[in-house]
Amino acid sequence: MKDQGRLQALSEFLKASRAKISPESVGFSHGTRRRTPGLRREEVAQLAGVSPTWYTWLEQGRDIQVSTSVLDCVATALQLTVDERKYLFALAMGPVSLAARSKDELAEISPALIKIIQELRYCPAIITDRHYNIVAWNAAASQVFINFDSIPFEQRNMISLLFTRKELRRLAVNWEDFVSGFLAIFRAYYGQYVEDEWYEQFIAEMNEAAPEFNALWLQSKVSTAPEVLIEFRHAKAGKMLFHLTSFQVQGDADLRCSIYTPAPESNTENKLRRLLERQ
Repeated sequence: MKDQGRLQALSEFLKASRAKISPESVGFSHGTRRRTPGLRREEVAQLAGVSPTWYTWLEQGRDIQVSTSVLDCVATALQLTVDERKYLFALAMGPVSLAARSKDELAEISPALIKIIQELRYCPAIITDRHYNIVAWNAAASQVFINFDSIPFEQRNMISLLFTRKELRRLAVNWEDFVSGFLAIFRAYYGQYVEDEWYEQFIAEMNEAAPEFNALWLQSKVSTAPEVLIEFRHAKAGKMLFHLTSFQVQGDADLRCSIYTPAPESNTENKLRRLLERQ
């Protein structure tokens, strides 16, 4: 990602963040002249203890000098989460010794990790790289989601598949909420690897391929490890409930493991057993 793209992303993030805060919740009156929801720029500046001009320049994506202490004040004023703070710092200050890795390095998976997800027989598990390319999965994941073996390697991107494959769009009861969880993690990567131009190219391609992508991308939060309950309507098994746990795998390659654990209060595991027995 070149500086122009990074600063544009910073501008969009700051605007979206202040739009989420109601003036009354931080001591400002709503008034009658507000044309947009949320705080005004000068109100954010006041809360952060910075000049309105400086904050305006920051939000406009100008290439200005910033310090960690001042950014921390802005993050506090905007009530950012820990992951959102990291995202703000990455976009505002640029890369800090984050070297891009090659495709081969990212796709390298240890036999131990493969063994782990294979042992999770009744828990669909998917391993992705920092571009959200799917690099490994277990049999349960193929049964619940899609037969990943049938998809060419260069098309095995989870974000792309969620927007372009009809069977995945039909799978989640609330598809937009389902996709938003993936986009929250994807945005965290986007902020972490600010020099990787792949992200800008991919986002542009997704805007062309899926009309809904841009709106959901602009609304997306930032999270490295969301834990949520997901309801699927599987074509063969019917209603299935899973708890999603997503975490980064320790090691040199920046890999993420997403595990879908059948909800204990449901009969999802029994349904998954029957699906696997039919193979």
